Amino acid sequence: MTGELPAGPWIFGYGSLMWRPDFPFRERRVGYIRGWKRRFHQGSPDHRGTPAAPGRVVTLLEDTESITWGVAFRLAPEIATGILETLDQREQAGYARLSLPVWAAEEQCLIPAATTWVATPGNDDHLGDATLHQMVRQIRDASGPSGSNEEYVLALDQCLAAMDIVDDHVRTLAREIRRASENSADELGP
Repeated sequence: MTGELPAGPWIFGYGSLMWRPDFPFRERRVGYIRGWKRRFHQGSPDHRGTPAAPGRVVTLLEDTESITWGVAFRLAPEIATGILETLDQREQAGYARLSLPVWAAEEQCLIPAATTWVATPGNDDHLGDATLHQMVRQIRDASGPSGSNEEYVLALDQCLAAMDIVDDHVRTLAREIRRASENSADELGP
């Protein structure tokens, strides 16, 4: 059965908002968006890195063949404006608001419009693609006020795994970060 969920406002999180929303919400739904893929192409000079050593965080890239799983949160209308303003600050380094339809997984219901934040190529903090080795090195070396970049990647991977969602890009990067950490520990010895 397909239908629409209650009117919003709704927010769609596909990165740290999935496991750390830091705002009150009325409802939480696992869901997906169509035509977008999640990639570690955005620099984080303010949360998971510094201006001198930015971390890598996820953004969405348009791709007609892809879907991206995440979490939709329904807000209480009377506090939505304040939450959106707070999230504009949290997602400030290159991100801009975008409204997208979200399919809630459990009932195959449509959320007609959910606000999310996307950092498009061309913003000042866009890093773009890199080799797996380059991404792992940059992520392992970056840390900022919100914690290490490595922690961000591993938390995203764990969150997706807990929801039985497979994202090859995230999973591969997290696996290589774990492997690099194990190798570093082995080099240090007992």
